[in-house]
Amino acid sequence: MSIEDLARANIRALTPYQSARRLGGKGDVWLNANEFPTAVEFQLTEQTLNRYPEPQPKAVIENYAHYAGVKPEQVLVSRGADEGIELLIRAFCEPGEDAVLYCPPTYGMYSVSAETIGVECRTVPTLADWQLDLPGIESNLTGVKVVFVCSPNNPTGQIINPQDFRALLEMTRGKALVVADEAYIEFCPQASLAGWLNDYPHLVILRTLSKAFALAGLRCGFTLANAEVINVLLKVIAPYPLSTPVADIAAQALSPAGIAAMRARVAQILDERAYLVNALRGIACVEQVFDSETNYLLARITASSAVFKSLWDQGIILRDQNKQPSLSGCLRITIGTRAESQRVIDALTAENV
Repeated sequence: MSIEDLARANIRALTPYQSARRLGGKGDVWLNANEFPTAVEFQLTEQTLNRYPEPQPKAVIENYAHYAGVKPEQVLVSRGADEGIELLIRAFCEPGEDAVLYCPPTYGMYSVSAETIGVECRTVPTLADWQLDLPGIESNLTGVKVVFVCSPNNPTGQIINPQDFRALLEMTRGKALVVADEAYIEFCPQASLAGWLNDYPHLVILRTLSKAFALAGLRCGFTLANAEVINVLLKVIAPYPLSTPVADIAAQALSPAGIAAMRARVAQILDERAYLVNALRGIACVEQVFDSETNYLLARITASSAVFKSLWDQGIILRDQNKQPSLSGCLRITIGTRAESQRVIDALTAENV
């Protein structure tokens, strides 16, 4: 028996998540991972690396709770929000019995995490405007324990209608968790559902420091939920999910000065987004630029696969969305620096397709 044969059947059949780094490329303009375009400097203050870290670092939890407007007992910190996705499925879904539900086109890790654990994936595609198909969801809820909804949605960039969220929370009450993935909420904070936690015991919110906080390399995310949910997750999370340096930097990033700096970065990105949208709408090969509430844009482009490769060959790495449901001809462009935006604008203007 080969090593491959020893692996679980569902893992042998699994296509791993195609992260920006896994896809590679040799570019100098990286606009495919929705990172902040420039690095933020931090100094380590903790030197106790001979000791194991706190399981849930107190300063990080308290700072994040204060920032998010929730109680410390409603916060769990993990290795990115991706670990939160996995913990929720592992803790609440019986492999081979239960299902998770999500609404493509959306973030790919919901399916990869579920498939890895052996939990059924059920999909209800979004409507033409990428809002939720509530009747479709309701008719597919049998056996579903966790519903994932990304808002603002990756890769389409729009906020899910709050009244639809309320309807979803009502139809799932007592049946399933509803997970609002708010990885990009700093770019539209008015749309957060954090204030709803006290009304809905089954609402869970995922957050991250990877986007507006400019700390993608830190791998630090948060799960916000009522204490009953958090206590279940604490049973299955690894003993020391955050290293001492990560906790140290996260606590600094969540200080009043760190949050003020984050908000200044958001304002910068929103200005750059407006500049890029305006320029793209005047380029011949750009058929449509969709409205976005995030640090990226989705654009429908003539001969998009050829254009994607042409820019790739010029060192401009975008994210091809052609394989996502309803996104034929679409590329996703992370908002970078003005110089990076100009490289994209000039390269697209030069395309003759």
